[in-house]
Amino acid sequence: MRHITLVIIAVITCLTVNAATPRKQIIGNFDRSASNHYAYPFGTDVEIPKLTPAPEGYEPFHIDHYGRHGSRWLTNAKTYERPLKQLTKAKLAGMLNLQGELLLRQLTLVNETSQQRVGDLSDEGAEQHQQIAERMFRNFPEVFQGNARINAKSTVIIRCILSMQNETMRLRSLNPELNIHTDASYHDMYYMGWGYGEDTLANDLRKSVDPISNEMYDQYLHSERFIAQLVNDTAWAAANLNGRQLMRDVFDIAGSLQGHHWFNDMSLYHYFNNNEIFELWRLKNIYWYIHWANAPQNGNRMPFIERALLRDMIQQAGAAIATGERGANLRFGHETCVLPLACLMEIDDVNYSCDDLNTLHEHWQDFNIIPKACNIQMVFYRPKGSTSNSLTDVLVKVLFNEHEATLPVKPVTGPYYRWSDLQQYYEKKLDTVIDWNV
Repeated sequence: MRHITLVIIAVITCLTVNAATPRKQIIGNFDRSASNHYAYPFGTDVEIPKLTPAPEGYEPFHIDHYGRHGSRWLTNAKTYERPLKQLTKAKLAGMLNLQGELLLRQLTLVNETSQQRVGDLSDEGAEQHQQIAERMFRNFPEVFQGNARINAKSTVIIRCILSMQNETMRLRSLNPELNIHTDASYHDMYYMGWGYGEDTLANDLRKSVDPISNEMYDQYLHSERFIAQLVNDTAWAAANLNGRQLMRDVFDIAGSLQGHHWFNDMSLYHYFNNNEIFELWRLKNIYWYIHWANAPQNGNRMPFIERALLRDMIQQAGAAIATGERGANLRFGHETCVLPLACLMEIDDVNYSCDDLNTLHEHWQDFNIIPKACNIQMVFYRPKGSTSNSLTDVLVKVLFNEHEATLPVKPVTGPYYRWSDLQQYYEKKLDTVIDWNV
């Protein structure tokens, strides 16, 4: 279903900067229009960007990671049910045409298959994490030598736990000697997943920008053509159906199908024209930006909801450096953590800030940032043969969705940064929120 050739082209250039315009990227591969439902684009048959060799005399010894769960079923059963109710209403009124009947049958199949699976990890989602684990192991074999310790944590959400299981099981299959410890507990949710504990900043900020997103959908989303292809009487439809909601629900389902092998032969994109697909994506892109990124509309504060997560990554990395042991800290959660964390860490251009939401898509594209299984890998290097715990000897490279990323301090060389410089920068930044009323 995905257009592999076009994905390869996008990968070879760069995730955050692409020669093609966003419209061309979307029209060239409709799956990208799914925003956060875009399936992780790197599989075993897609070329992964080559990594820059470590500076001479250095080798990796530790990885600190946060990754999103893989592809899943939609998290709200109403998204599957609402369009069925609306189309069934039209059918019972004798207003559904042949095209509408076809869509009703397709949505009925999807809804029946989704029963009791809302929010669950999909078959493809499991494979995404298996493949990420294998590439991590192949890219940094020194980290996973012998009985290296792997500490894996997940949020308490089952799709995240299963993502952790798939990734750690693949690592164990590649090296049975690994010392792997897994955990998922509310004890850690204050930094593993926002919205738990006493910190209400995220919810307050999200509510403050809801009206902006709703107003833009009202202004720019036009459902008349979409509805007209499904019914016999557009006047009846205008009086009896919620056209915008039906259009948005069908589009969400269309984008989610790419995350399931079960639906490889089904596509719903043909119900939309190119302009509608682009506009639906553009509006969702705005939604993700103002709700979860470094947007002036949320006071540029949303990135700081992940301050506890970044502090934990800094602390765990410090412990690994102090002991000198090989291994990794792997964390599994949600895009609503990855996105603000990437902003807080100032990875690439994810931290972009602008007031003009109508030009946002030219500079910032959610499908490049938060596809299913999106991940941040902080890879630490030290002089070969050394177990020194000197911070000045340690270099770090960050992979964002497996691309070498730029960071907010001066690199030593290429994508390699001195950890002491980066740690100092982040800790100073985190200290600015101490006096916040959050």
